[in-house]
Amino acid sequence: MDYREFEVPESLRRQVQCVWRLSDAAPAPEPQVIYPDGRCELIVHLAEPMAWWEPELGWVPQFPVLFAAQQRAPIRLAARGPLECLGVRLQPAASVLIGGVQLATLRERIVALGGLDGGFARALASAVQSFCLDDDDSSLWGLLGTRLATADLDARIEAAVEVLDAAQGQVRIQRVAELAGLPLRSFQMRFLASVGLGAKEYARVLRLQAAVRLIDAGRVPLADIAADVGFSDQAHATRELHVLTGLTPARLSRALRDQRNGEQTLQTAAAFVRGRS
Repeated sequence: MDYREFEVPESLRRQVQCVWRLSDAAPAPEPQVIYPDGRCELIVHLAEPMAWWEPELGWVPQFPVLFAAQQRAPIRLAARGPLECLGVRLQPAASVLIGGVQLATLRERIVALGGLDGGFARALASAVQSFCLDDDDSSLWGLLGTRLATADLDARIEAAVEVLDAAQGQVRIQRVAELAGLPLRSFQMRFLASVGLGAKEYARVLRLQAAVRLIDAGRVPLADIAADVGFSDQAHATRELHVLTGLTPARLSRALRDQRNGEQTLQTAAAFVRGRS
């Protein structure tokens, strides 16, 4: 498996965190997991799209060009053939530029981008093909600039996201609302509309992500990690980590530490946590 992240031009950094590419000529048959990170993504499959586990429907093929909305639990994926896909990881406050007014209702969903914006979906598929197959990034950056960088973002919510990110979610939401210069209720509504998660939900994901990174770095014991990322105690950290990853901290630590390829169900998740395979 080859997972790489690409830096975006300065002109797009308010809207796009990074572009990533995942390639695997012979992916493992075991289901993979992806952890929530508070970011929505645009994904284009150039080979066979993966299937994802939908609790009510079972394994469902992904769309060739899709919008992955905010998630609050791990996503389970299964390869159906060789993988070649590219993702555009949006900045949190830019999620609304794709999801629009229905962004909050798309939580826990992966939908066809064509259903949201058919013209953009077709153009994105073409630009991604040029990026991956022809080594030409100008079409992709130009398209994203036209579609994303020309739209207005909620600057107060952008600033609030920066505060929450810097604190790894360890800050009272009332205080963040005050820093944004908004009444709490208005802040909460605007945050949900822009990001697709409530501010408290977003802060929770940040704390859990911070815990996963510390576990990956080999920090022990769990009680210290719990204290570092703002959980009340070790039991609280264990419960929350299980919500995010579907694993106990002990198994997560062992899998991340021991091998990247041996624990196949964590291979993709580990790459996304580290930003590389």
